[in-house]
Amino acid sequence: MALASSLQKVATKLMAKFGGEVTFRQVSSGVYNATTGAITETTTDTAIRGVLEDVNKREVNELVQADDKRLIVAAADLPAAPSTADRVVISTVSHQIIRVQTIEQDNEPITYELILRA
Repeated sequence: MALASSLQKVATKLMAKFGGEVTFRQVSSGVYNATTGAITETTTDTAIRGVLEDVNKREVNELVQADDKRLIVAAADLPAAPSTADRVVISTVSHQIIRVQTIEQDNEPITYELILRA
């Protein structure tokens, strides 16, 4: 457990030093409106820092496209584990989360690698 907490602190420091500013938008399903037939959603924004890069061409497959981006964020910076229902806003552009990969130590999340699509 001590190693996991130390790694979480290191990940947070690295993201603060080398990462850029992004907004993690956690999306929760709201109530169903029978009149309009729509489900309202509630969003909670959290400003975090993360490292953004393009996906490698060899990673392109049925799920990942060539113009997708990879964002690595520290797990300790997020209020909850990200899911594909959530979004990330980078420079006023909203990106959908396509895939979430968790890097763990002793079953504790250290970083999240998010594949994003604008």
